[in-house]
Amino acid sequence: MPDTIAPDLAGKSVLITGASTGIGAAAARAFARAGCNVGIHYNASRNRAEEVAADVRLAGGLAHLIGGDMTESATVRRVIDEAAGALGGIDVLVNNVGGLLARVPLAEIDDAAFDAVVDLNTRSLVMACAAAVPHMRRAGRGSIVNVTSIAARNGGGTGAALYAGAKAFVSTFTRGIARELVRDNIRVNAVSPGVIETPFHERYSTPQMLETMRATIPMNRLGTADECAGAFLYLASDALSGYVTGQIIEVNGGQLMP
Repeated sequence: MPDTIAPDLAGKSVLITGASTGIGAAAARAFARAGCNVGIHYNASRNRAEEVAADVRLAGGLAHLIGGDMTESATVRRVIDEAAGALGGIDVLVNNVGGLLARVPLAEIDDAAFDAVVDLNTRSLVMACAAAVPHMRRAGRGSIVNVTSIAARNGGGTGAALYAGAKAFVSTFTRGIARELVRDNIRVNAVSPGVIETPFHERYSTPQMLETMRATIPMNRLGTADECAGAFLYLASDALSGYVTGQIIEVNGGQLMP
């Protein structure tokens, strides 16, 4: 039975990019429990995406897997259009694709590093929004939820300045298109996770770095992907957040209180 916290989400079509692991996977499972049909985008992690799809179906929702490299604009358009066709439209777009790729100090940033981080974290999101909006306009409404980061405000950790700058772009872009799309009855907001236990930090942060981060968090622990999921449901639901647009929800255990 769908969760009743956001009953208006039941039957809605939701596309989540980067949904095979971490925060994206947790969001996919949460939307399924709310009664949604979920497009699960993945790039390299097909097996993990299949696991998420199985959980979505177990919750009673339609799950549609879509693979592709979202750094390529043509692929982004294909992913969006395929999801809309399979799900009967896109009511909610969650732009979760992104990543640090590597910790690179300023002196070592070259064109290849710059392009890789910017394409993954900003180009993919901009093009996904542009491709999804026509589907939402035809439906007369929609919700876009972008994923930024605490790094957008605090500059990130060692070697993460380029990633932090890209996420700051996401936050500002969110506010900009929220103003542009409000006349189309499309709300645009973002979720800003803090230090969350996901493959991101398993890949790029040492135990010592994570301990240093933990010490700065008033809740005295790292967050989990599941603890981010509620923010996505809230922002997707017109019943819960119908008067909310252009906002960034911080999910960070009190590490940053803007």
